[in-house]
Amino acid sequence: MVSNTDRKMERRRRHLRVRTKISGTAERPRLCIYRSNKNLFAQLIDDVTGTTLVSSSTLDKDIKTKASNKEAAKEVGAAIAKKAKAKKVEEVVFDRSGYQYHGIVKEFAEAAREAGLKF
Repeated sequence: MVSNTDRKMERRRRHLRVRTKISGTAERPRLCIYRSNKNLFAQLIDDVTGTTLVSSSTLDKDIKTKASNKEAAKEVGAAIAKKAKAKKVEEVVFDRSGYQYHGIVKEFAEAAREAGLKF
């Protein structure tokens, strides 16, 4: 009998597999993205000290699109790149958190690159 796959668990497994290979430092923090059904969240994390340097999400007041779609991904990507520039961070390690590099995640990454982040 074929059993159903738990998509959330599969994504967590992929994320853990990726996280064993990448890590953020103060000079090159990890840009982590999380998608929920309603919102989109992004953080710049220094894994050496375990601190979040910058964060942005669709819940921020300066983000106009209050959803988890491509337009919101563009806004959040540009906003986190702007905040990172203010903290003098130019290079990051992109952590897609087990999501496919497709759709919302791709739009977010492209917007962050266009706003000046290098990864």
